[in-house]
This record gives sequence, structure tokens and C-alpha cells, in this order.
Amino acid sequence: MKTALTELVGIRHPVVQTGMGWVAGPRLVSATAEAGGLGILASATMTYDELAAAIKEVKSRTSEPFGVNLRADAEDAARRVELLITEEVRVASFALAPKKDMIARLKDNNVLVVPSVGAARHAEKVAGWGADAVIVQGGEGGGHTGGVATTLLLPSVLDAVDIPVVAAGGFFDGRGLAAALAYGAAGVAMGTRFLLTRESTVPDEIKQAYLARDLNGTVVTRKVDGMPHRVLRTELVDALESAGPVSGLARAARNAAKFRKLTGLSWRSLATEGLRMKRGGDRTWSQVLMAANTPMLLRAGLVEGDRSAGVLASGQVVGLLDDLPAVGDLIETIVADATGILRRLASE
Repeated sequence: MKTALTELVGIRHPVVQTGMGWVAGPRLVSATAEAGGLGILASATMTYDELAAAIKEVKSRTSEPFGVNLRADAEDAARRVELLITEEVRVASFALAPKKDMIARLKDNNVLVVPSVGAARHAEKVAGWGADAVIVQGGEGGGHTGGVATTLLLPSVLDAVDIPVVAAGGFFDGRGLAAALAYGAAGVAMGTRFLLTRESTVPDEIKQAYLARDLNGTVVTRKVDGMPHRVLRTELVDALESAGPVSGLARAARNAAKFRKLTGLSWRSLATEGLRMKRGGDRTWSQVLMAANTPMLLRAGLVEGDRSAGVLASGQVVGLLDDLPAVGDLIETIVADATGILRRLASE
């Protein structure tokens, strides 16, 4: 199936596996690439050396194009950009919009830049700076998310920019891909659907916890890191929702210490990043400190399998999933079903 996305990146199918922290590692990314989709490696929860090793592992598993998700505001973002250039990674994706000079550096060295956006004005900005495509996630999506549904957000972005737009938030099968293409999107991006595959390294008991949920099984909370975050509703999340500010900040401080130890960052680096976050948005100091919750709470659930201490990011689509397919079978089925739907519609 050819679209503007497949032509741009050099992949066979317009299906993107998003860069989910603690989930999108070399095994999942390479499986997606081998199946003809665009797998994106998550680097925000990796040290620089871990990222370098992960890129090499993906390249040892596949010769197909893949991407790496970067944090544009990370202390070593420029160094990571140079790593992508050196390793000839095909795509750099960003959850937070990269600066104009970072986009230029990547593009000048044949790395495609694909930021994620949550509003038409953000898409216009990065398109004006030279982004090659954008991923637009509606409120149904997991993790950090907005309040506008994909069915409204997607057309607003499509009307605003002339670069390929990839739809995210609520997609899991061929019907969704066909619908996105009918809107004018160049493909779909999925997180929760890929988390629930055989190649995903999430512990089996956690996968079963996801599969047991219905369409009301997620909640959007600000108690994880101060920003809207869609996660599975669990006892821990309910406890976070009801916790007072003192206990919440105490938990965040403990997690900041754990994250510093895990990544090797200095306290000075964490403080510098906190100042950058404070200047770059409208977060309070409490929210800046709470941001340390995210990587450690997600790690506890998605890596250690501890539901009592971990948070499980999830899109609303989890309520419609009941299987753990192989990535290759998943992508093949999605594309085949979408192709059949579009052909039937064209013949009517």
C-alpha cells in the first residue's frame, strides 16, 4: 500500500509503531521494520550509551528503515542528534517540537524529522521550520494526550499543512487505517496495539491486565506528572488521584532520585532540566518535580510488572483488544483489511 508516508520513508506499509518509553526497544522496532512498517525506538528512558547500543541492535536485526524518538529538551539532545546522523537512522521523531536549527541539522544529513503535535497551530509551526511530516494524536491516545478527539483534530491539521500527516489515537485495525486514509492522512500510528503483541517485552501478566479492560478502563490524570496522562485505571492511580499535595510531592522526590541513579544524570543536570521545563511552559514547580514520576512509575509497571507500584499508559482502544498477535501478522491483517474496505467503497 503506497501513500505519501511510505514514499517519504521508504517503507512498504503506512503503519507506525510509536516510541513508547520502556516498550519500544530493539525487538519490537526491528519486528515492525521487517513487517514493512515504521518502528520507532524510544530513547527518553535510555542513557546515551544505551541508545547507541539499541540502534546497533536494531541494525543487526533488520536492514529496513526505522526511527528514534528524541526529547528535544534533553540535556544531551544535540549529541543524540549526531548519533542518529552517524548511524544513518532514517527518522527522528519528537514528542516535544524540536527547534528550527535541530530540524535543519537533521535534514541536512538526510534524517527525516517527524514531530508529534496536538494542535493545528503546532503542525503549522514545525512545518514552517522544515519538518517532513507530523504525527497528530487525538485524545483517545495513551500517555500524554489532549482533549480533542482524533476525528476532529485530524482534519484540522490536514487543512493546516501540506506535509504528510499520520493519524494517532484510537487506531488498531484495518477499518481505522481505511478511515484515516479517507480523511486524507498518510498513515496511522499505534502504541497500545503494538504494546499488546508477542514481540513486546512488557511482562505477560501486565499484558493480560491490559486485555482484561473494557472501553471505560482508562482515565486521564494529572497526578502522574502534572500533565494530562491517559493510563489504565488501577488502585495506584486511584490513590494518586486522592493523594494530597504533600504525599504526591514526596513520591515525586523519591522517583527523581531513582531516575537520576538509573540514567546517571547529575543533580545539577536534573535541576537544569527542571529550570528549562519551567521556562518552556506554564508548569508550576510542583508539576516540574512531579515530572520525575513518569519514567519510574512507567518502568515499575511496564518493565518490572509491578501493578501496585507502576502506572500503565494506555489508549482507550485497549477496550477493543483481545489478542496478542505477532507484529508481522498484525500489520499484514491491518493493511489487507484496509485495502479491501477501500476497494469496496470505490466500487460502490
